[in-house]
Amino acid sequence: MVNELAGRWWNGTWGRLTRRDGWLAREVRWHVVAKAGDSETGKVLRWEFDNEGEARQMVRRLVQADGGQWREQAGDAATQSPR
Repeated sequence: MVNELAGRWWNGTWGRLTRRDGWLAREVRWHVVAKAGDSETGKVLRWEFDNEGEARQMVRRLVQADGGQWREQAGDAATQSPR
């Protein structure tokens, strides 16, 4: 099984109730994971897609729906996705 992280985004907010994170990863299928809040009180949602285009469209929908100043993370900050 391939586990490839293709992108990670966050809304730039550190507050435990207002922070939002998103991950785009590929195993056999493409996965989008969205987390609201911190690791203790947060809520995690997951979607699976057959192709990268559909998965990236979901990421765009999530980023636009929140209305915040989302930014893509790179390097070490983008290496881990939640399970």
